[in-house]
Amino acid sequence: MKKVLVIGSAVADVVINLENRLPRTGEDVHVIKQQLSLGGCAYNVSDSIRHFQAPYLLFSPVGTGVYGNFVREELRKRQIVSPIPTPQQENGCCYCFVETTGERTFVCYHGAEYLFQKEWFSLLDLSQIDSVYLCGLEIEEVTGDVIIDFLCENPQLTVYFAPGPRFTKIEPRKIQRLLSLSPILHLNRREAEEASGMEHVEEAARWLYEKTSNLVVITLGEKGCYYFDGQKEAYIPSVRARQADTIGAGDAHIGSLIACLKQGDDLETALGKANRVSSAVVETEGALLSDEAFGKLFPQN
Repeated sequence: MKKVLVIGSAVADVVINLENRLPRTGEDVHVIKQQLSLGGCAYNVSDSIRHFQAPYLLFSPVGTGVYGNFVREELRKRQIVSPIPTPQQENGCCYCFVETTGERTFVCYHGAEYLFQKEWFSLLDLSQIDSVYLCGLEIEEVTGDVIIDFLCENPQLTVYFAPGPRFTKIEPRKIQRLLSLSPILHLNRREAEEASGMEHVEEAARWLYEKTSNLVVITLGEKGCYYFDGQKEAYIPSVRARQADTIGAGDAHIGSLIACLKQGDDLETALGKANRVSSAVVETEGALLSDEAFGKLFPQN
C-alpha cells in the first residue's frame, strides 16, 4: 500500500482552559489550567492515519526556538522524522482558548512550521506516494504556491483538501488553482456555507462540487456529517458525545476518512468510522486520542 503524504504543520499548542467564556475587552478572567501539547492540523491528521495503521509520511518543517525544540522533541519521542531539513527560523505556536462549553478559539502565531521551499519536494520518493492531505493555512501563506506547484506537477496524486476557516481568506487565484485539481473537499458546516454563500448544507455541497467535480464532505458536529459525490448524497449519523473540547475533531475526522478509504472501506463505512473517532476526540481534552482510547473504538485494529 502506498503512503499518504501529509503536508502541513506540527505545532506547539498552548491550551488554556477558561472559566466560563472568553473575556470581553478590558475584562479580567481566571485560567483554570494550561498545558503545552503537540498539535497542528497535519500532525493531528497523521496521528489518526497512524491509529488505523495506514502508511503515511508527515511532511512538516520544524524550525528553531523554544517551540521548535518542543515540537522536535515530541516528534522524536514518537519516532517521527520529517525529511525536511531544519529551517533557520523560529517556530510559532497556537494559543487554544477553551471555554467551559468545550468550544475552542485559536489565536495563532505562525513561524517556520507553515512555510515551504520548492527544493524540499525533491526529497520525496513519489513512487511510494498516491495521495496528499493539505489544509488551508499553508496555502494562505506566502509560500502556498510552492505546494500548489508540486500538486500541479503530479496530477496522479489524489488530493484531500481541508481549507478550514481560512477558505475565504486565501487569495482567490490560489483557491482556483487548487480547485482545478479536483480535490476531495472536507469542511464543516460554517466553512462550507461561508465559502459558497449558501444557507443550506445540500446547496453548499453542490456549489462546491461544481468547482471540483469530486467528493464533498461536510461535518455537522453532533449531527454527524453529510456528503455529496455528484450522484449520491447522504447524512451519516454521529455517536453521542460528552463535549470536553472540540480541538482536533475535524482533523481526526479527515485523517480517519483517508485511512479507511485507503484500506478499502466504502465511503459510508469510512465516514461512519470517522464520525466515531471525531466524537471520541471531542470527549477528550486536547486534539489526540491515546492508543488505548482508540483501541476501545476499534478493537480489531
